Parts: sequence; C-alpha cells; structure tokens
Amino acid sequence: MRNKKLKQLIINALFAVIIAILAQIVIPLGPIPFTGQTFAVGLAATILGARNSTISVAVYLVLGAIGVPVFAGMTAGLGIIFGPTGGFLIGFLFSAYITGFLIEKTNFSLAYAIFANIIGAFVTLLFGALWLKLSGDLPWGTAFTVGVIPFIIPGILKAVLAAIIGISIRKRLVTAKLL
Repeated sequence: MRNKKLKQLIINALFAVIIAILAQIVIPLGPIPFTGQTFAVGLAATILGARNSTISVAVYLVLGAIGVPVFAGMTAGLGIIFGPTGGFLIGFLFSAYITGFLIEKTNFSLAYAIFANIIGAFVTLLFGALWLKLSGDLPWGTAFTVGVIPFIIPGILKAVLAAIIGISIRKRLVTAKLL
C-alpha cells in the first residue's frame, strides 16, 4: 500500500510539473494570453481522473502562490492569482475535478473524454470571466467578450487534443501498471 501511495504522489507531482512546463507556451493576446495550461489540465484530468488531477492542479497552484515561477510567462505569486488571470487559475481546480469525474463515470472512453474536456474548458472560462467581472469591476458583457469569446475555439481544440492524447497515454500507463 505504501508503495502505491508513493507512486501516486510522484505521478501527481509530475503532472504539476507538466502543467508548469506547458504553461510556458504563451501566445500574448491582450490581458489574457493563450497558454498550454488548459491543455495540460485536461490532459491530467483525462489520464489521472478527478481526485488525482485536482491534487496535481492544487500542487501547481500552491507552487505558483509561494513564488515558484510556474505560471504562464514564468510568473508566480499571489499577485498573479489575484490578478486578471486568477479566475482561470482557480477554475483549473474545478475543471480538473469535473472533467476527471465525468471521464471516470464513463470508464475513460474517448467520446466521453472529448465531451468532458470541452465541459472542463468551459468551466475554466466561466471562472475566468466571473473573476474578470468581479476583480476588474467590468460589465458582464465585457468580461464575457474578453474572457470567453476569444478562447472558445482554441479551448475546444485543446480539449479534443487533451482527450485523444490523454486516453492514449492512460491506456499505456494502465497496461504498464503505472496507474
């Protein structure tokens, strides 16, 4: 049992690092850049399921909060979490859990993984828009226009890729008895 818990701890930490690495893929676009974080969160949820992907995202967020430069553009700190992109970061927790939960309920099938990842992408966008509205004192329409609309198509594409790649990796990890 102890070895299994240690193995899972290492895997969760590894996925926090994967999220941090993919967060450095940044395409600047106004106050909210396109990043690889959302893809990485979907990938983690698809491979690890609800509980462990949420733990991985939480580790990633804690690392960033305490000053390790893991957020997009090698940034870190509470200022990032409470800044314009903070809602997206917090949304990753809920996205990972909901995506992983939906996929687990369907035995990690590809079709449902795609559906779950798209739902998860929209969860992240909704948290991001809500935070933009509250922190920036923006009207709902502006928060939605800035925080959701530009990210719908890229979000769907990243969600589909996370599902396809994640299911493939998960099958290999299960076969190798690593999950």
